[in-house]
Parts: sequence; C-alpha cells; structure tokens
Amino acid sequence: MGKLLYLPIGRQTFDMETGEKEREKSSLFLNELTDQLIEPERIITAPTELEKFIKDVNSDDITAVIYQSITFADGQFIRVLTDYIQAPVIVWSVREPAVGARLRLNSLTGGNSTCHVLKFDDHPYTFVLGNADEAHVQLKIKQYLAVKKLIERISNFNIGVLGEHQPGFYFSGTNEAQLKEQFGIDVIRMDLQEAFDKSKQMPEAKWEKEIARAKEQVVGLNPSDETVMRFAQFTSFVREEIHRLNISALSIRCWPEFFNELGAAACSTLSQFTEEGVVSSCESDIHGALTMFILQELSGGEAPYLGDMVHVNEASNSVVFWHCGAGAYSLAHPEQGAQPGVHPNRKLGFTMEFGLKPGQVTIFRVGYTPEGYRLLVMRGKALDTPQRFNGTSVEVELETNVTETLYHLMDEGFEPHYGLVYADIADDLIELGKQLKLPVSVYTMH
Repeated sequence: MGKLLYLPIGRQTFDMETGEKEREKSSLFLNELTDQLIEPERIITAPTELEKFIKDVNSDDITAVIYQSITFADGQFIRVLTDYIQAPVIVWSVREPAVGARLRLNSLTGGNSTCHVLKFDDHPYTFVLGNADEAHVQLKIKQYLAVKKLIERISNFNIGVLGEHQPGFYFSGTNEAQLKEQFGIDVIRMDLQEAFDKSKQMPEAKWEKEIARAKEQVVGLNPSDETVMRFAQFTSFVREEIHRLNISALSIRCWPEFFNELGAAACSTLSQFTEEGVVSSCESDIHGALTMFILQELSGGEAPYLGDMVHVNEASNSVVFWHCGAGAYSLAHPEQGAQPGVHPNRKLGFTMEFGLKPGQVTIFRVGYTPEGYRLLVMRGKALDTPQRFNGTSVEVELETNVTETLYHLMDEGFEPHYGLVYADIADDLIELGKQLKLPVSVYTMH
C-alpha cells in the first residue's frame, strides 16, 4: 500500500491552541496506523502554504489523503489539494471542544464545506466526525484504508479458471474486458483435460504431500482410496500452476468431467486450497471466486464458503446454504469435524461431509447485470443445528425477514451462489461498494 497524506487545515482566527492539541492526537493515531505517513509539523493555515507543502509530495505515491478540518476553512484549500493530487480524500471534522459562548473551532462546517466542493467536483471522498481517541473514528478510518488496500490488491490479481462453465450456468461466466476494467483482474484460462492428463504423471513424492495435508484435518480419511490418490495428484499439479502463473484464486469446472475423466470429485481439491488461502469456487464461477477472495481478505484471512440457498425455514427466520461437498476443513462443526464423503449425486469421492459451525456470519455476492457490477450484503447467525443435507450445509438465521428477503433477492435476480464468512464485515463491504461506485443491496438491521 502507498503512503497516506495527512493535512490538518485551519484558520488563525479560531482557537489554534486547542486545534494543535487535536492535530497532535490525530498525528499520534495515524502514525500508529502506518509508517508511511506524510504530514506537516503544524496546522496549515493558508492555501498558499498548502500549495507549497504538497508541491514537494509525489502524488503517485499517495493512496489516500486525510484532510482534517481542525477549524473552519473555506473551499479554496481542498481545490488546491485536488489540483495536485487525485487520490481519494477522507474528510475529517473534530468535535467542538465546548458548547456555549464562543464557537472555537467550527470544524463541522469546515468539513461540510469541503464535502460540498468534493461532491461538486466529483472527487471521491468519505466523511468522519469525531476526535482521534474515539473508537468509531478509528474504526471508520481503519475500515476505509483496509478496503482501499483490498482494491489495490485486486487490481493486481489473477483468477485461474480450469474449464468453461457448465451449459446454462450463465452466472458462472464473465466478460473478461469488463472484469478487467472494473476491478483490474486478469483471467488465466487453463485446459481441464490437459490438467487431468498431467496430474496423472505427477511423481508420488509430490502428491503424497497433499494426502498428508488432508489427513491432518479430515477425520478418518483413507489414504489408500483411489479417489484420494486422484485428488492428491490433481491438487499437486494445480499447486504448481498456481505458483507458475501467479494465481490468487481458482474457479474450476467440477462436473461431469471430474467424475467421467478423472474418476474423482473436485470438491476435495477446492476445500484444501480454500483452507490454505487460495479460495476456490466450483462450477467455474469466476465472480464466485472473487466473492470468496473479498470475504477472506476483509475478514483477516477467515476461510469463506460458497453455496446455493436451498431451503427456507420461516419458523426460525432462516435459510440453508448448501453445496455438494466443498468447504474448507476449518468450517466444520467442531463436534463433527471435516469428514470424507462421496458426492451425493455421483457417488464418487472424495468430498467433504459436514455441517458448518455456528457463529456470526456475513453473506455476500459480487453480482453482474447488463447495467454493470453490483454487490449483495447480508448479515446473519449460523445456527447450531444438525447437518441439513448430504454434502456441506449451514442454516443461517437472517437479520431481516426471511420471506421478504427471499422475494427481494428473486426480484433483483441475484446469482444462486452466495459467499459466506464467519465475521461481521457488512459495513466493510458497504464501504467497498462506495469506493468502487457500485450499487449495494443491503439486508441488515443497520
């Protein structure tokens, strides 16, 4: 991530002594946040002074500008900034130190004036009110910067796609030019049959390591099962391709070729890579892989899940998310553990067989329509219920009314693969939509 530019702005007609104390507190917080902070030694009090300071700043190095209205200051200041630096701006107003008698800072009006100019000029910005020692201020700034860092990471990002999506699974495809334009993502396409053929030639010394990894976390795995060997061979080959092609996420066509040509299920490969941090979607769902990656990054590395919404339980205001047998090992309910199984329809192994653990979850999807990209954000609680269906599944109590939410989702035509992660990152995802200038459909209580 690049550098942050902190600009404390004020006018000398206000209480500069109090203003300097706020600048010092803000500087201390920001320096704890990053070692890449560029800042002046005191409050900048004139547009000419601001221009002189930022002329020495390399604008290409700046990820974001933290423009703090220590006191009221008119729109000349922000126009000077945006003449030189195009990075997005966090407009920060501090609280009035006391109510009664003289208005000592008038910081809020300064922030209001600044936001007006930025909106008028169509310059990206966000606003925060409060002092540097307030938890919500720290959280909002950290959240903004974390989303900014994620966007930067995605812009240098390869999704490996093994095989075209199944006929009729239109939601799994992508327009590669538009994906590149919106996110900066490159699609690296690989031939699935070639991968099968080459995987069978992998030396045992390489693929036996994959079995050892799986055995550590899958309860009762039989290493001599032929489908386990096929899983290991295929996984070891793809692992080398991930390193060779600098792939950050995978999207794999899992049926019918895996069963007919390889003689094994893809689910275990998807599960192992997702557990290790290379998120992997089934049915060649490219936007599903992107969905999973975003969830992983914003949750601090938690393993995401991707599933169909297959059942509604009005009595508990819940829905069940399910898939055939893919799911990171660590998602299994601790009383059950990740267990090996066979595909519920094809009766071939090896797949994951478990109900997911209980806990707070965020549900998310990067969606696409002819009008462009959009985001879906929901919040819920994974319930401590028995495994609902063969494969992997989780029952989630929603915050919003389940029947109304279901009908809204159908009216909006969202894709049938939903991402889920064990973290409350709904606000982060809403901020992501704001920074990307994408519409966000939100189903949360706040």
